[in-house]
Amino acid sequence: MSTARRPARPDRRPLVAIPARFAATTSALRYAAEVNARALVEAVWRAGGEPVGLHPHAPAGEADPDEVADRLAAFDAVLLPGGGDIAPRRYGHRHTHDSVYDVDDGQDGFDLAVARYALGAGMPLLAICRGLQVVNTVLGGTLHQDMGGPEREHRHLVHPVTLRPGSVLAAVAGAEKAEASCYHHQRVDRPGRGLAVTATAVDGTVEALELAPGAGWFVGVQWHPEDTAADDPVQQRLFDAHVRAARG
Repeated sequence: MSTARRPARPDRRPLVAIPARFAATTSALRYAAEVNARALVEAVWRAGGEPVGLHPHAPAGEADPDEVADRLAAFDAVLLPGGGDIAPRRYGHRHTHDSVYDVDDGQDGFDLAVARYALGAGMPLLAICRGLQVVNTVLGGTLHQDMGGPEREHRHLVHPVTLRPGSVLAAVAGAEKAEASCYHHQRVDRPGRGLAVTATAVDGTVEALELAPGAGWFVGVQWHPEDTAADDPVQQRLFDAHVRAARG
């Protein structure tokens, strides 16, 4: 397994690895595809990073840790984007709620392996929506499979979140509140090992997680900062800070 990462160079854009998402249909390409949201890659580009999509290779739902390490050795940072639900068995649940959707074992296996490597290697890691849930799962946390039906879920919702003073997130945002664009029906139940809650919604939903100081640059947000980053400097600053960390 390769653990050596190439040294950062100030004269180039840091390479940011973004696991692609499987899409059943993409009309412009005529076939099923592996994609990332344009708003997401543009936010990374505006921050000065080079966004690179990764093929989610995980045969039979499990990725080879050595292969993942070799692939990520060329990168300066990792961004885990949003997507479908994680299989509940991955965080120890025996039953699956009827609302769980778009579960893909290959996607789960790859994302979990990428998060595990990035955390272990101390790579700057930004996790968004599903990405936050992936990291929480890797560190032994659990999820609420459903927030309580349509009247309680956070879909197509822009709402205020409170950032914990002294957190990396609050320092990056330069504020103690932010307007967050959300699209999710699941949320963190028990935070994983070493994770601190650094933002919450009015209804108590965990909106952000971070590692303890000194454990590496990691911020996970339950919302989608890319949705509004082009017009909201607070959201763009999250991508800016991630790319700065990638420069080392």
